[in-house]
Order: sequence, then structure tokens, then C-alpha cells
Amino acid sequence: MKRLLKFIDKNISGKRVLGLFILTNLVYTFMLTVTIPKTMEFSNGMKLLDMMPTGYDLNYVSELFTSLGENGRLTYLTNQIPVDMIYPLLFGLSYCLLLGYFLKKLNKLNSAYSYLCVIPIISGIADYLENIGIITMLKNYPELKETAVHTTNIFSVIKSISTSIFFIALIVVLITLGIKVLNRKKSANTV
Repeated sequence: MKRLLKFIDKNISGKRVLGLFILTNLVYTFMLTVTIPKTMEFSNGMKLLDMMPTGYDLNYVSELFTSLGENGRLTYLTNQIPVDMIYPLLFGLSYCLLLGYFLKKLNKLNSAYSYLCVIPIISGIADYLENIGIITMLKNYPELKETAVHTTNIFSVIKSISTSIFFIALIVVLITLGIKVLNRKKSANTV
């Protein structure tokens, strides 16, 4: 954890954090507006595995991959997945540093709160493991194994839960920072 804190402390300049935040969200917007819709054109309205926060089972995966057809599965593999192999790194790094930046503003970076910075990294790792599982299933289709689906599903759910926990933590930190700033302004006005 000391190495992570040292890394965060060295890299949380406002410009660097903002630049990473913008880059991360440009990649995410590209996925939401280009690669995911392009892949979903083949899915007959079924959600892609990446977009199922509560998970899926063997029947759903089989039905989705059948619905996608050969062109859809190829699009998933060659359009969506490559972009989604960039995003988890950006997400983990960007949001780890963003949270570190705000914790430093609260003078809480060198406290137990710093462990919150690990949450987006966990989400990014789970996203990579989810992607590896999806790649494996796409390449092995129609031979889908229950264990591959189950394992990939676990990583999808871990990604979703850790992402949700991160954003809740970020909102709490931002509210706390907002209150601190307002109290500082209030006390400055009463002097």
C-alpha cells in the first residue's frame, strides 16, 4: 500500500488527473456510442455481457452468441473487446488518482481512507478478467462450458459491485469536500 500511496502522491497534480479523467471518459463514450451499438446491431436487443451488472448464466450466453451470429461474434471480438482492453487500465488509474486527489484535499490521503483508492483498480482487474473470459467463450463457441460462463460471470459481478462502491465512495468524498469548503467560506465571512 505504501508504494501505491507514493505513486498516487507523485501523480495527483490537477492537470494530470483532469487529463486522465477526460481520456478515460472519451474512451468510455466511444464504447457507448460506437463499439457497443455496432455489436448490439447483431444481438436482437439482447444486452452484451459487459453491460449486465447483475450477471448472466449459460443459457443467456448461448442465446446471445446465437443471436449475434458469426458477424456479431466477430464484431464483439474485433471491435468491442479491443477498446475494452484499453478502458480498464484507464478506469483503474484515472479513478484511483481522482479519488487520491480529493482525499489529499481533505488531508485524508495518508489515512485508512486511502484504501478506497484500490477499489477502481479492483474494478479494472475484474474487467480484464471478464474480457479474457468473453474472448475465450467467443473463440470456443458453440462449445460453451458452464465453468467458463460461471467464472466470467463472477468477474462481471465483481466489476459491477466494485464500480458501484467506488462511485458511492467518490460521491461521499465530494460531499465531504463540499461541506469543508462551505464551512471554510462561512468561517472566513464571519471573521
